[in-house]
Amino acid sequence: MFNRPPCLPDIERKVLLTILGVTITNKLSVSEHVCAVISSCAQTVHAIRILRSHGMDDAQLQLVYRAVVIAKITYASSSWWGFTNAADRQCVEGFLRHGQRQNLYPAGNPSLAQLLEEADENLFNNIRYNPNHSLHYLLPKQTERSYSLRSRSHNFELS
Repeated sequence: MFNRPPCLPDIERKVLLTILGVTITNKLSVSEHVCAVISSCAQTVHAIRILRSHGMDDAQLQLVYRAVVIAKITYASSSWWGFTNAADRQCVEGFLRHGQRQNLYPAGNPSLAQLLEEADENLFNNIRYNPNHSLHYLLPKQTERSYSLRSRSHNFELS
């Protein structure tokens, strides 16, 4: 068992930390964040159902769902998705399946995993190809190899 260092006087030890809207626990769990996002999205879906009852057509409802609900779920996903456990992922995927059953997120649209992979790829490409990006300097140096054991999407040196 890990022994924590003693508390400093007048400094309270926290269990949760919220940075830019993403909540992480002292055990590097994002379950609280996932629950909060799903709860917020459920309220939005209720508002969308009210819009449906007032006569808004499905195409517009799907646009609102994607603009609000999908945006909330994918917000800062590159920073927290890797810390999710299977239960967290099932919760989010189940919420999206519920949206599909209500015809708010058509089955032909990309899955959550595809959306998050695309977002990560876009972020990496923005960092890679923009020398003025704030994270560009953190990239490792590039290598020039005359051989290729397996294809990679970049030529950065991996440690």
